[in-house]
Amino acid sequence: MQQNPYTISFGKEPFQLVERFAQTTDITNDFLSENPASQVYMITGVRGSGKTVFMTEISKKIQENKQWIVVELNPERDLLEGLASKLSSETALAKIFRNASINLSFFGFGMEIKGTTPITDIETALSKMLESLKKNKKKVLVTIDEAVSSETVRVFASAFQIFIRQDLPLFLLMTGLYENISRLQNEKTLTFLYRAPKIELKPLNIGMIAENYEKNFSLDRKNALEMAKLTKGYSFAFQVLGYLTWENHGKYQDSIMKLRGYLEEFVYEKIWSESSKGDRQILYGIAETESGKISEIRKLLGIETNQFNPYRKRLIKRGLINGEERGYVRFTLPFFGEFVSENYIE
Repeated sequence: MQQNPYTISFGKEPFQLVERFAQTTDITNDFLSENPASQVYMITGVRGSGKTVFMTEISKKIQENKQWIVVELNPERDLLEGLASKLSSETALAKIFRNASINLSFFGFGMEIKGTTPITDIETALSKMLESLKKNKKKVLVTIDEAVSSETVRVFASAFQIFIRQDLPLFLLMTGLYENISRLQNEKTLTFLYRAPKIELKPLNIGMIAENYEKNFSLDRKNALEMAKLTKGYSFAFQVLGYLTWENHGKYQDSIMKLRGYLEEFVYEKIWSESSKGDRQILYGIAETESGKISEIRKLLGIETNQFNPYRKRLIKRGLINGEERGYVRFTLPFFGEFVSENYIE
């Protein structure tokens, strides 16, 4: 039996992908251009929207260029020391640093260079390392997944800002939930992040999902499209429904209840726990109003426009609702309305 080509594990790159060609191309082309418009991009989206996979795809495309070094950092650890350590562990790069007489022995990595005083400040060390890479026509892309406004991330971002001012070849891709990225951008000392381009991951193309299902399950176009619409373009739902349908030998109708269970257990319960009392009330109003008409939602909840709008804006930013149609809001996640109705307590 063939291996299931879909995955239900968060962050793991699946065999089956629906690519975001336009957004991937925009970032890749900008980074690879002679004069990039930005050296940092922030990637946000609801849990399970494919942020990690999207960042990995860009990293792979960048890494195809031999001029580039891609370094993945853990946001829970010291990011500056992590970057210096990973760069110095590359044999070819270590040679560049030795030739530039950059003594990193103080930090416990890199060989001691006789006649050269060890550098004791990590920012100074990285500045010298990046300067030597620049002279050798090398560029560094740092990726940080699920960043939060922690001390380690703030310190790294502050140093990154200095390196940018020094015209050093350092680039950054960072993913995070809307609320975490927003807190980081609103730090008074990190104004450059506020101006950094923010890529909000929207739902995947339904037609491309249908093509994928049509090919893998030998479905006719009508059934493949019906199956694709069940996901609402939500990346995690695309993977889970594909995974379950594969296990059910192509019978996607038999997978719907299990799909709901996976979404609720792995995503929706976490989203719900992170939602404020006000957010939950608005979500409940949307779930209980079939039309999605804002005036009907407000009437049901007994609130005014000025009370509703701040929640509407935040829920759109969090990726939970869509407000593109004037006067209406709708859920972006499959079966989320049913989950809200079942779990809301006044």
